Amino acid sequence: HTDEPKCCSVLVLKWADRTDSIAFNCSCHYPPRASRMRSPRSFLAAVSGHLAGRQAPAAPGHHSLPVRTLQTLAQREPVRLKKLSAPDTGILELTLERPEVKNAISWELMTRLRGAIHKIEADATAKVVLVASSGPGVFCAGADLKERRHMSSSHVKEYANSLRSTFSYFEALSIPTIAVIEGAALGGGLELALSCDLRICGENATLGLPETGLAIIPGAGGTQRLPRITGRSRAKELIFTGRRCDATEAVLMGLANYCVPAGEAYGKALELAREMTKKGPLGVRMAKKAIDQGMEVADMRSALAVEGECYEQLLHTQDRLEGLAAFADKREPVYTGE
Repeated sequence: HTDEPKCCSVLVLKWADRTDSIAFNCSCHYPPRASRMRSPRSFLAAVSGHLAGRQAPAAPGHHSLPVRTLQTLAQREPVRLKKLSAPDTGILELTLERPEVKNAISWELMTRLRGAIHKIEADATAKVVLVASSGPGVFCAGADLKERRHMSSSHVKEYANSLRSTFSYFEALSIPTIAVIEGAALGGGLELALSCDLRICGENATLGLPETGLAIIPGAGGTQRLPRITGRSRAKELIFTGRRCDATEAVLMGLANYCVPAGEAYGKALELAREMTKKGPLGVRMAKKAIDQGMEVADMRSALAVEGECYEQLLHTQDRLEGLAAFADKREPVYTGE
C-alpha cells in the first residue's frame, strides 16, 4: 500500500473460499486503516472461526501490532523438507526453521523431524539429504531448555528417549546424509550432526556437547557416536569438560570432513551431493550399509562377511551392467537404481 510506510506489514491468508488481507501496523504509529486492522485476539478468533466452519466476530476498532507479533502469528513450520529440481534431482534439503530460538529442539520440532525422515525413507527417488538451518550463524543450539523447565522428570525422560530414537532413525537411512554447519552446533544440535554421514563446517562453526555443565550427559547419542568418530579419549575430553571446538579443530580430530569459508558450507555440501548422485544409487546404499554394519561387529572376519553380503546384492542389478557398458563405450553411465 503506497500510502503506508514500508515498515508496516500486511498478512494475506488465502482460504479455499476467500482471501483475507489483515494489516499489522508497526511501532511507527502510522494511522492504520480501521477496516483492515485486527488485534491479536480477534485475528486468532478469525482464524479459529474459519477452521471451525463458522463466522468469527468482527474486530471492534483497530490496534497497532509490532512486526514481531506478526512474525509470531505467521510462524513457519519448524522443519521443512524440499526436493531439489534438475539438475539436482535426487537431492533433498531438510531445513531447521526456528531461527528465532537458534533452532532449539522442541517437542514439535522433533515430531516434525521424525515425520520428515519418514517421508525421506519412503521416497524411492531420494539419493542424498542435506541437513541445514534457515537462519544465519547457527545450525542448532540443542534442546529447547525453556520448554524443558516446565517438564516433569518423566516427561524429560520421554523427550530424551524420543530424541535418541529419532536420531537413530535418521542415522539408519539408507542414503547419504550431510550436515551443513554454520555457527553453533551444540548439545542436541551436534548430536543431530553426528547422526549424519558427513559434516561440512563453515569456519565460523562452533561444536560442543555442554551437557555436563547442566549436571546431565549427552542423551541423544552423543556419548556413543562421538567416540566412534573421534576416538574414545578425545570424546571423553570434550564431554567431561563441555569444551567447544572450532571448525579447524573439528576437521583435525575427524569430527568434520571439511572447513570452508563462512557462508560456503552449503555450497561445499551441495558439491559433494552432486558427486554422489552421479554414482550408482544401489552401490552407494550398499557401501553405506557395509561400512555402518561392519563397524559394529566384533572382528574383521565378521566385518568382511558383511561386506561380502552387500557386494553380492549388487551382482545381478541392471546398474552394474550399465556401469560396465558405459566404461566400454567411454560414456557417462545412466543409472536407474535397478
